Amino acid sequence: MPKRTDTRQRVLDTAAVLFQQQGYEATGLNQILTESGAPKGSLYFHFPGGKEQLATEALAMSGARLSRRLEDDLRQAATTAEAVDAIVNHLAERLVESDYAAGCPIATVALEATGNETIRRTCDDAYRSWERIIADHLASRGVPQENAGPLATTVLATIEGALLLAKTRKDLAPLRDAAAVLRPLLDPPSPQQA
Repeated sequence: MPKRTDTRQRVLDTAAVLFQQQGYEATGLNQILTESGAPKGSLYFHFPGGKEQLATEALAMSGARLSRRLEDDLRQAATTAEAVDAIVNHLAERLVESDYAAGCPIATVALEATGNETIRRTCDDAYRSWERIIADHLASRGVPQENAGPLATTVLATIEGALLLAKTRKDLAPLRDAAAVLRPLLDPPSPQQA
């Protein structure tokens, strides 16, 4: 017999995928339960706050997963531009594997979250976490602290916008173009190379 935590995690994982692909409003609790294979009574047992609690936890989990991916890619890459290429390639693979349904794990919900402060804050926390990770990396590579934050925001906004365009067009070109534009911005040529 599966443990209770297995059921909880299955529900969270299923909700995360559905919120990513369909958004908050279009994702119903019955669909989450059906697709996760969880018994009806388990939802409110594990998530007494209902759909809002489930969404908040699923979004936080998705945000943390992408944070770890960012940290790993940034740590393993020889240059910041290489890390951006790795991140873009990961996002592109997920788009293709999902037939362009799986964009950013937060964006679909973030776009409709203006009326729910709890969910809006959870989405904002994820975006700010990603910005901090990128900014810290840039600062560690010699970008002045006062420039690292705005540059991190630019990187994130560029990738996020490119991901939305790629998903909408069912074409990876916007992601590839964004990576190409970001490369010289992140790792400018030295004066000897220029």
